[in-house]
Amino acid sequence: MKQFVFAVAVLACSSAQAQTTAAVPYKPKPAFPGQTEAPPPAQASGPLEIRTITNRLNAPWSLAFLPDGNFLVTEGVGSMRIVRPDGWVSAPIAGVPGVKVIAAQGLHDVLLDPDFTKNRLLYITYFAPPRGEDPAIWPTEFFYEQVWTKSLAERRTMSIGIERVGRARLSDDNKRLEDFRVLIDGGGERRIVLAPDGTLLVTGADRFRFYDSDLDGVEHDFTDNPDIRRNFSGRVIRINRDGSIPKDNPWLNRATVLPETFAHGLRDPEGAAINPATGELWATDHGPQGGDEINIIRAGRDYGWPDISWGTQYDARRTDGRKNVPVGNGLHSMKGVEEPVYFWVPSIAPSGMMFYTGDLFPEWKGNVFVGALAGQHLARLVLNGERVVAEESLLTDFKQRIRDVRQGPDGAVYLLTTGGGLVKLTPKK
Repeated sequence: MKQFVFAVAVLACSSAQAQTTAAVPYKPKPAFPGQTEAPPPAQASGPLEIRTITNRLNAPWSLAFLPDGNFLVTEGVGSMRIVRPDGWVSAPIAGVPGVKVIAAQGLHDVLLDPDFTKNRLLYITYFAPPRGEDPAIWPTEFFYEQVWTKSLAERRTMSIGIERVGRARLSDDNKRLEDFRVLIDGGGERRIVLAPDGTLLVTGADRFRFYDSDLDGVEHDFTDNPDIRRNFSGRVIRINRDGSIPKDNPWLNRATVLPETFAHGLRDPEGAAINPATGELWATDHGPQGGDEINIIRAGRDYGWPDISWGTQYDARRTDGRKNVPVGNGLHSMKGVEEPVYFWVPSIAPSGMMFYTGDLFPEWKGNVFVGALAGQHLARLVLNGERVVAEESLLTDFKQRIRDVRQGPDGAVYLLTTGGGLVKLTPKK
């Protein structure tokens, strides 16, 4: 959601409670040392060889490595393609379900089944048009300006589209999707990750249109009904690979919470990866104006949105001239809400996430990497257990918005850029 017009690059400032436009820096105090602004690592990364495999993709969003050595890439505009290591790019793969591309919605993640070499199955997340509407690319204002200005009653009658997780078989010749089926509707259209127990963990953005809120929160204690946030704030959902609901999901004994809900209180979690050291899901989350986060996602936990945030409401949306108006109750931390492992103010607009486990970059082992869209760099975070102890900004001269970051089978690091690039990183010799 950071890509729409109100995502300002610089935080013009006043104190969070100020009623005037006096400009002072907004700098929230972290809850613990190292929660933000970690120092550079003792040993900086060595020089990198940057090879652009292709720059002819159309808004690429996610990347998977096929057993034949080729790349499978989703494009946010609703298509999938095969890219060869020599830069050859296929025509769009046939059989992709119809996608509605609007604002930050479109065709997003792709994940190969762990038995892909035998069954050729894959999973995708996407935004589907409502019944009777053709797939198309829509102006952004039809999702934001023409929705959040309406009353809740009006919003609930608007047929905008639906978040979906689907499964299909990739044909043996890599040219089409076969036997497509929808696994679940609603609430999961960002990243999709295979959990160690074989279930699917799917992140989804805040669905502000379904409750009394808007894109950058509200300016009061949000609600006395926590189930509203459990169902409609940004969630992580957990399903089996056939779309059924795992019998140990955390909210099954509460009839008013959707059974697929695993965790809630996120805003726009566009990056997610399993920490190989613990088996737990880590996820990036876009704040509103500042307050981007990294969270460890645990069953049944609350991550705060839209009641609390490390960011503030968008200055550009204010009609009263105030700056850095607080979100929700104005707090950054609250009992019952999980603390982020790390946060950024001002925003870097975090997207794809990866834990490095390869041998090609031995000094990177165990580090977590986050692609920055607005920040136009690759963030390397050095960990000590669950704490970030150092941060390094890589590729600052590359000047590209990084959408996805993945470790390849060869130990190299591969990036997707919003400008259409598939890029390979190796140590410079």
